[in-house]
Amino acid sequence: MRHGKKDNHLGRTASHRSALLKNLAISLIEHKRIETTLAKAKELRMFVEPLITKAKNDTTHSRRTVFSYLQDKESIKTLFGEVAEKVASRNGGYTRIIKLGNRQGDNAEVALIELVDYNENLAATTEEKAGKTRRSRRGGKKGGETTNEAGTTAEVVETVAAPVVEETVAEVVEETPAAEVVAAAETTEEAPAQEGEEKAEQA
Repeated sequence: MRHGKKDNHLGRTASHRSALLKNLAISLIEHKRIETTLAKAKELRMFVEPLITKAKNDTTHSRRTVFSYLQDKESIKTLFGEVAEKVASRNGGYTRIIKLGNRQGDNAEVALIELVDYNENLAATTEEKAGKTRRSRRGGKKGGETTNEAGTTAEVVETVAAPVVEETVAEVVEETPAAEVVAAAETTEEAPAQEGEEKAEQA
């Protein structure tokens, strides 16, 4: 019975399984990206990531420890040189697993496992997204600015509303001279009528 054994035995004996993971790890370090089944990729990630962390501390003891797992001088040289420099600023998560669907022959789930820092295209797109994203807080911005449902600040709303207020004031200003003109016209009409009445009375 398994009873708490979290490792996937991959249907192999212990020696066969360790040899498989060693060879997969050497291939991953050498080629930076390999294609295998999803189950093997998940086990390889658990096997190789502690070795990469160990490689960030380049000491004789670390080299001997990693060599006891890999037993390949060329891959040790690559791991402690090129790979360790590339992942120096990363705190774990050195590998990425991408599912590729099912294999035609035996319908096994196939996956691509790669070292994260060696995928230049994906790194460029993530940097662009990081530059474009805008972080927002629930409480709004500092300084009393509040955001509405659309995410626009109150200042933007004020700038949009300001010209409307000016237009209404302009309309009121334009209306007042027109009223004065009408009132003046009425007074001029009344004046000749009064003059005509005065002349009739004198006659």
